[in-house]
Amino acid sequence: MYDVVIIGAGVSGAAAARALSGYNLDICVVEKEEDVCCGTSKANSAIVHAGYDAKPGSLMAKLNVRGNQMMAQVAKELDVPFRRCGSLVVCREGEDTEMLKKLYEQGIANGVEGMKILDREEALSCEPNLSDDVVAALWAPSAGIVCPFLLNIAYAENACENGVEFRFNTEVEEIEKLENGYRLVTEDGSLEAKVVVNAAGVHADRFHNMVSSKKIHITQRRGEYCLLDKTAGNLVSHTIFQLPGKYGKGVLVSPTVHGNLLIGPTAIDQEDKEAAATTQEGLSEVLRKSAMSVKNIPVRQVITSFAGLRAHEDGGEFIIQELEDAKGFVDCAGIESPGLASSPAVGEYVKEIVAGILKPEKKSDYQAARKGILDPKTLSVEERNALIRENPAYGNIICRCEKVTEGEILDAVHRPIPATSLDGVKRRTRAGMGRCQSGFCSPRVMEILAGEFNVDLSLITKCGGDSRLIVGKNKELKSENQDG
Repeated sequence: MYDVVIIGAGVSGAAAARALSGYNLDICVVEKEEDVCCGTSKANSAIVHAGYDAKPGSLMAKLNVRGNQMMAQVAKELDVPFRRCGSLVVCREGEDTEMLKKLYEQGIANGVEGMKILDREEALSCEPNLSDDVVAALWAPSAGIVCPFLLNIAYAENACENGVEFRFNTEVEEIEKLENGYRLVTEDGSLEAKVVVNAAGVHADRFHNMVSSKKIHITQRRGEYCLLDKTAGNLVSHTIFQLPGKYGKGVLVSPTVHGNLLIGPTAIDQEDKEAAATTQEGLSEVLRKSAMSVKNIPVRQVITSFAGLRAHEDGGEFIIQELEDAKGFVDCAGIESPGLASSPAVGEYVKEIVAGILKPEKKSDYQAARKGILDPKTLSVEERNALIRENPAYGNIICRCEKVTEGEILDAVHRPIPATSLDGVKRRTRAGMGRCQSGFCSPRVMEILAGEFNVDLSLITKCGGDSRLIVGKNKELKSENQDG
């Protein structure tokens, strides 16, 4: 029996695992996909929200502001890129400027510092490419941007280095109450735990409802995005929001920590918990609405589009608590935006709840720091040449768009939580995230993966499961053997 089993290896589950790994506890994270960061956490706006949007007094507001305050230190400890670029909520001609004042007042109530309402000239001095009908904006200097993949992976790697076990391709099918804990039934057998942390994203309501008579309901809210090439990355310097509506903060325009430009998302409620495909209607809406706040967006520089699902609980609030009628079962549910910004505080909050249940001792050898994959582009010419002499793999460029070397890919394969697929390598190294979207580098990355895992090339997948990229090879081999 484990002390704690966490369901879900997204940013909330991984943050909770990292926080709890500071205790002498036997912890396991179970994830139905082949890697961390395969759900909501891989497809979002990458924004560290300031905290003015959430209702004052709500848990969402508390954890958003606390997470924002923690993010710089967490990013430093985990060696993750983070930039406090600030944000603007723009108000256009004909829109209600009172909404800006309301957001400002909410931010003050929530403890957000440094906010200011700007007139048009002040806003244009910050962002010259704002649309011509912008009349005012709310400035929040504490907002920032982060890499959601690397943050999620870093939480998980640091937890793993501190003794947390991760089980992938392990889907929980049933949860049974035991006298002193729970049994989680999977296709690969059962696990037992004294405490279960339910961080299953859009599936969290299903697991909650297995053990509690007080039901919750999560709606899958699809958000579609367009990512533009780095040639468009300097169009704006801050994250530009529109006035929020019924379904959230609207379509944003934002730089990314890697130098691209991101626009989106839409907000469409749907029934299917797995339907994260883009649509022509959704992407057209992203392009149309983004132009309402920022002009001259070079839409011909779009290099990819994607969609993610946000876990919207009917109450519109984070649910992080031990269930009254299911002791030892801790929900971490309804974690939609600003979930990424809140993640350090979410992990901390879950830790406090679980520690209150199990009363564990703190580890004397806990390591809060984690070192990321070495990027030769950050080195001086002399340092890079010395590195290549020591390890020639760092002189072999595999991904030409992002200048990713064989050495970085090999490092990704041999991390505490290894990359085992093309997408796993992409999230860790950015190989395949450039303008050609892996058109040139994917065959070489596949060869490296096959060689390191000593498997046939046909077994390498895009994202685990049945997502093989080479098809028909086995039939061809069988035919050749029969002819022979």
